[in-house]
Amino acid sequence: MTAWTPDWAVEVNGLGDVTNLVLSDLTITSGRSDIYSQPIAGYCRFTIKNLDQSAIAFDVNDSITVKIKDSTGTYVPIFGGDISDIDIVVATGEPAITQNVTVTALGALSKLPKALTQGVLTKAFDGDQIYSVLSGVLFDQWNEVPAAETWAAYTPTTTWANAQNSGLGEIDRPGDYELAARSASTTDIYSLVASLANSGLGYIYEDASGRIGYADATHRSQYLGANGYTYIDGGWAYANGISTSKRLGDIRNKVTITYKNGQQQTAEDATSIATYGTQAQNIQTSIEKTADALSQAEFYLDIRAFPQYQFKSITFPIANPNIPDASRDQAFNIFMGLPLDIEDLPLNIADGRYQGFVEGWTWTTRFNALDLTVIVSPVAYSLQAFRWQSVPVTETWNTISPTLDWNNATIVA
Repeated sequence: MTAWTPDWAVEVNGLGDVTNLVLSDLTITSGRSDIYSQPIAGYCRFTIKNLDQSAIAFDVNDSITVKIKDSTGTYVPIFGGDISDIDIVVATGEPAITQNVTVTALGALSKLPKALTQGVLTKAFDGDQIYSVLSGVLFDQWNEVPAAETWAAYTPTTTWANAQNSGLGEIDRPGDYELAARSASTTDIYSLVASLANSGLGYIYEDASGRIGYADATHRSQYLGANGYTYIDGGWAYANGISTSKRLGDIRNKVTITYKNGQQQTAEDATSIATYGTQAQNIQTSIEKTADALSQAEFYLDIRAFPQYQFKSITFPIANPNIPDASRDQAFNIFMGLPLDIEDLPLNIADGRYQGFVEGWTWTTRFNALDLTVIVSPVAYSLQAFRWQSVPVTETWNTISPTLDWNNATIVA
């Protein structure tokens, strides 16, 4: 058992870490509340105590990264975004004036609804189309480089491929589903990218450094196959507030996929309909191929024809001395899609053990304490069969189990 208290650092505009800060009332929310929707922009709000009326060292629209020190003494980013609001409130008066400086920042996805595009796309896989859209808005053009920029001041390790990148993270390319071409029609970037991600059964996300990424339909299967689960002891969590949820409203037993030029493919589950009545949904996509549209309809049925418990909330006090340093460090590196194996739960919650993928999380502070609340979806909701174009080019036949048939090739590892 080790005593632990949070040690913070804040980096503004990439100018290095400012440490020894007293952060209070911190809240960071990232990811999404369930697996059925695309994430919205992350949110960060915290208060800094200003004891000497010194000038505020940052401004609205400045980029900001909030970091916390791990067991190795390294400051690890847990949020990246841009400052949207700064509020200064006098907490005490003469003779010593104390101020509370409250900073609000929004994640990188907040930029996308405010940017418009004609959205012209050629036929391509989901990851390639999303990269095409995001690179156009997140990579500066040559004429957008500041006029005062000099070669001597430019970072010497920058490559041509990542120069002037203002927020593009890891994009799974090419993706798993071929999507139709799109002609010119004005829309905002977020709506377009979210639509493409839904069509590819993937999701967009923000990483801890404030970059926008895309995980395709088989991303989680591949990560799980390569890295396995992260073990979590449910006994480390607060007992109060552990919750799962099973809802009739989550059921879909008749699914129609609308795809290229308004064509449709429908799949239904007769047993579910007989039990729960018809719970239908029409899902708009830009899928190119009929076989892919039918495959997606059947996938939705597989995960939603019958209700399953979803892990709605579990909160861990990160300062709990029973948490090993290695597990605490893993918590600081949480990300959307992290596979968790949570054991030692109450027996009437998932039979005492729950395996799933992280969908969203919230960091909150109290005096000398830090809490992490996690939302987790069932593993079965995310596992997609491996697709031929996603198999690594270095893979060889003799590394694959000789008893694995194509129907069960969910993971190749």
